[in-house]
Amino acid sequence: MSMSVSEAMVLADTVKKPLVAQPDLISGKPTLIGLTREEMAAALREKGVTDKQVRMRVSQLWHWLYIRGVSDFDAMTNVAKDMREMLKTHFTIARPEVVEEQVSNDGTRKWLLRFPPRGAGRPVEVETVYIPEDGRGTLCISSQVGCSLTCSFCHTGTQRLVRNLTAEEILSQLLLARDRLGDFPGTDTPPGAFVPTGDRKVTNVVMMGMGEPLYNFESVKNALLIATDGDGLSLSKRRVTLSTSGVVPEIFRTGDEIGVMLAISLHAVRDELRDMLVPINKKYPLKELIEACRNYPGVSNARRITFEYVMLKDVNDSLEDAKELIKLLKGVPAKINLIPFNPWPGTNYQCSDWATIEKFADFINQAGYASPIRTPRGRDILAACGQLKSDSERMRKTERLAFEAMMIAGHGEDD
Repeated sequence: MSMSVSEAMVLADTVKKPLVAQPDLISGKPTLIGLTREEMAAALREKGVTDKQVRMRVSQLWHWLYIRGVSDFDAMTNVAKDMREMLKTHFTIARPEVVEEQVSNDGTRKWLLRFPPRGAGRPVEVETVYIPEDGRGTLCISSQVGCSLTCSFCHTGTQRLVRNLTAEEILSQLLLARDRLGDFPGTDTPPGAFVPTGDRKVTNVVMMGMGEPLYNFESVKNALLIATDGDGLSLSKRRVTLSTSGVVPEIFRTGDEIGVMLAISLHAVRDELRDMLVPINKKYPLKELIEACRNYPGVSNARRITFEYVMLKDVNDSLEDAKELIKLLKGVPAKINLIPFNPWPGTNYQCSDWATIEKFADFINQAGYASPIRTPRGRDILAACGQLKSDSERMRKTERLAFEAMMIAGHGEDD
């Protein structure tokens, strides 16, 4: 699918802010979303709920928040009225403000969400992207506002880190998407929406939005453990993928404490090149990174690690690079996603020629590795990595297109 810049600009302007405003979020009330059961119990005790009742109340709240997907205490019909009034007085379960919602011709959806300042000095905004595919619907979630990594090919790397997202803000992206897609009991899918057949619209989640998830480990961990809790949202851990640029000390912890699938933003097979493309490599070079992947808890041919590889013309796309890639990953159960580079204004990189990408992929496939070539999705709504939001940056946004959407597709298992 292709679309001119002017056409994309018209479509990008079709849904303007705000679609949903949440006064409760501005009130400063603490949220119950994102709390562990233990934290939720402590919050209720602090407001006078007796020890005798706490376990039952936590179970009720967990059910309403994560199985029924309610965002209003009054909808909790089996909770006594005085208890609901106490909850409304002291807590919130409101969704984030939806500043903008866009729907692509291919079914890709993008939400621009606004969260309260929380010490950042002003409200912050992040993007969440939904990619429907045959048999699956994948949601890309952000973990930070901005990014501290300065990957030279990635536009997000040009945006300074503002702050980490809380567990509630990470999890709220999933809850909001399920709301808007009619993915909770008793809710309807939007008319004409392209969603997978079956019980679930959001079947897979990838931590691959703004930020480096492993630099916000505890919040990401808490959010993903709630998302995969069998008594709540109940996503399979085989369908949740965390993508990292290579924060080696936290990789083992990810497998051990969270247990989700792993993706690595690799992009180069030599340290001197990866130092430039992915500067965190200077701290954690390839040898350490690959060793951490070999030791990732649960890794096997049935639970492969995904390696992301952006194809950059005359930089990392030679047949020699392909050969070195195979050597580098020897002994690591792996899948390699080849991603055509999406140029953005100011970058010095270009996308590899299509024939070069196909030749690269053929070599890797013949070596026994699955190597899909990711093609653009959501191009007309610009579901792309690190997009800025202001009208003055509209042209830049339209030109960046669908880089991240290509990375999102195809992650996680189909079990």
